[in-house]
Parts: sequence; C-alpha cells; structure tokens
Amino acid sequence: MTDEKTPVDVTDDAFDELDEEVVVDEDDLSFEEAPKKKRRGKGSGGGRHAKAAQSAYIQKSTRMRNVLIVVAVLLAVLLVAIGVLGYQVFDAARNTAAQQTQVTDAAATATEDEASDASPMVAKKTTVPDLVSLLGKTQEEAVGQLAHGAQVTRTLEVNEEGNPIRTDVQIALTEEPSDSRTGTPTVYLGIAEAGNIVRAGYSVATSSLGYGSLSFTDAVENEHIVEKTLDEAGLMVSVGAAQLPADKMAYSTYDSDGTTLVKEYYAFTGVGQATGVEHAWEAILSYDYSMANATGNLNDTIRTIYIYIS
Repeated sequence: MTDEKTPVDVTDDAFDELDEEVVVDEDDLSFEEAPKKKRRGKGSGGGRHAKAAQSAYIQKSTRMRNVLIVVAVLLAVLLVAIGVLGYQVFDAARNTAAQQTQVTDAAATATEDEASDASPMVAKKTTVPDLVSLLGKTQEEAVGQLAHGAQVTRTLEVNEEGNPIRTDVQIALTEEPSDSRTGTPTVYLGIAEAGNIVRAGYSVATSSLGYGSLSFTDAVENEHIVEKTLDEAGLMVSVGAAQLPADKMAYSTYDSDGTTLVKEYYAFTGVGQATGVEHAWEAILSYDYSMANATGNLNDTIRTIYIYIS
C-alpha cells in the first residue's frame, strides 16, 4: 500500500511568517561573519563614520599645509630682510671707507702741493700798517692815522714790575678784508704811563698778505715772511734774520698719540733799523692744524703772523 503524502500548501503568508520568526542577532555572529553583514547592508553606520573620519583627516591636512605655507612665506620674507640689511651695512661700510680714502688722498695731495710749492702765493688782500710811525704818538692819534675803520675793541690795564707799558689797547681794522678763520686784521698798542705809544703790533692771516698753502718751514726759510712783514711795517730787517731751530720739535706740537701734528709755533726776535734808529722786534708765526685734522682738509689750517716793534 502506497502512502500518499498530502501536499503542503505553502502560501505567501507562510513565507511572511517565516521571515518574521528568523531574526539574526548581530551579537551572535562570529568575528569573521559580522563584517560581511555590515558590508552587505546599504547606508550602514560604518560607512558614515568612515566618511566622517576621511573628511576630518582632509581638513587637518589642509590646515597643516596652510600653516606650512605661511611659515615658509615668513621665512622667505625674513631671509630677504636679512639680505637687504646685510647689503645696506656692507654698502655703508664701503662708502665710509671710500670717503676716508678720498679724505686721505686729498690730504696727501695737499701735503705734496705744499712740499713742491705748486701754489705758494695767493692774491694779496691787505697791507701792513706803518707801525714804526705810530711809536711816540697817543692812542687817539694812532686811531686817526690807522684809518681803515679802526675801532678800539679792548683796553687792558697792565701793572708789571719792569714793564714800561701801563695800558694795552687792541684795535680792529674793520674796513679791511676779514679772514673766515682768523677774523679782522688787528693792531696792538702798548701805551706808557705818560700816554705815548712805546710798542706797536699787528696780527693778520698769512693768506691776506698773499701767502698761500706754504708749509711752516717754507714760509720762514724760503719766502722770508717775517722779514717781509716787518719791512712793510716800516722796519728794515736783513733777509735771514728769522731762523728756525734745527730741531723741529722746538716748534712742533703733537697730540697724545705722538703722530698727529696739531700746531707749529715759534717766536723770533731781533733788531732792525728805521730812519737810522734801532728798534727791537718780535715776530710769531703760528700754524694751527686742529680744524684741518678734523676735516681732513689742509686749507682749514689757521695760519697767522704777529709782529711787534718797540
């Protein structure tokens, strides 16, 4: 006898009930099976987390790149600034060195010009007053005779034992050409107690008398500036009467380092003749190099001559 099985009627409702009953708990899946299910699910939470993590990484990388770019730009600007500053310092040092070289060359050239007497004379601007003719006169008479805008600028009482002079008077010749470094030519009167002049002096820039950039020794020994100035003042003095000592240190002054000449100064004395009468004379030649040393220009040397006749 054959068993006949009654066919089972499986309807769609049955499948629906089956689906409802089969529920898989994620926690029951093994380590290997869990990821597979996650990969099969569309729009799962894992995908969203991955995208978020990737976006954060990209943002962080972008910020870091921007920071590095800013740092690189700042370093470039700093390097350029250092380069510019270094060049300016180098250029300033080079210019200073060039200027010092030019000053040194100018001073050396001027020194060579003096040594060779390339231009020892300049145009004469003034004449020496006749000092001999002032002796024996009163102050008022002397001022009138001098003319040339003669003005008394100082009067000083003198009280020295053995000195016949009782008053020193200084008179500026204001109408004479003035030198920018030594000022106006000046006359000095030594007046005795009786009121008569017993000593007459005069000071002026050597350039005003026509002597240019002469060296100290050339002015004395070759141009005979002392004798010629006294002769103009009315006193006859033999050429060669003014002599410098053999030792240059007797009339030279150096600064503390012992190498820079700051002054040449010497006082000469002697006796001359005027209308058969002897008169004692004194002359001082002074070269002051202080300003010339400061500027590097020998033309700034202050050259002055003083003469006195008694």
